[in-house]
Amino acid sequence: MNALLKDKTALVTGGARRVGAAICRRLHAAGANVVVHCNRSRHDAQTLVHELNGLRPGSAVLVQADLLEPGTPLELLQRTVSAYGGLDVLVNNASSFYSTPLGQIDANAWDDLMGTNLKAPLFLSQAAAPELRRTQGCIVNIIDIHAERPLADHMVYTAAKGGLLALTRSLALELGPEVRVNGVSPGAILWPDGPEWQDEVERQRILERSVLKRVGEPDDIAGAVEFLATAPYVTGQIIAVDGGRSIVL
Repeated sequence: MNALLKDKTALVTGGARRVGAAICRRLHAAGANVVVHCNRSRHDAQTLVHELNGLRPGSAVLVQADLLEPGTPLELLQRTVSAYGGLDVLVNNASSFYSTPLGQIDANAWDDLMGTNLKAPLFLSQAAAPELRRTQGCIVNIIDIHAERPLADHMVYTAAKGGLLALTRSLALELGPEVRVNGVSPGAILWPDGPEWQDEVERQRILERSVLKRVGEPDDIAGAVEFLATAPYVTGQIIAVDGGRSIVL
């Protein structure tokens, strides 16, 4: 348990799988009630919620919604407050990720990548701001080291995450002093599902261009989220959790 999170409420978008699930487990283990948001991964989300409630009955709920629908931000906030009476920690984790080589970018890819990585965090943070001000809460955005160091063939994703980095600092300015806003920028934590990331030679090349020479774990990100959720004098900051990759890129 973490005394600063005990009986607090955290909403984690994209919380069903991978890094999102690790964040949910970490905040729950620290004592928080967790609202697990998902869009298409309902089965995984239900399994996670069942697991968490088995450890502490009534401590987790599932909310399924499309973050790109206009009414979703207010719906997520209302359902969170209805479940637990408030909101203390908002983690904007949900993200689309795939390549968009120049010359092949279309409007659908733009809307999806910008929508999940930038638009949704903005409008959800805006909807949650009054409640977070009331609870003296915080926002943690999951960004990417490539927000500052572009990833080849991922122009739209890189631009969206760059926007999220700027949004994080802007929100810290706008919502202070009541609400703290920070970000975590992962490096090589879990390999993406796409076929271009399954080549072992390419994976080793990436890891060699880091200081620690190894892939990270989802709980490395979750630990940084817990720290930022409980660091009362930290706001407007972006922590790279990347094994030192960003300093040698």
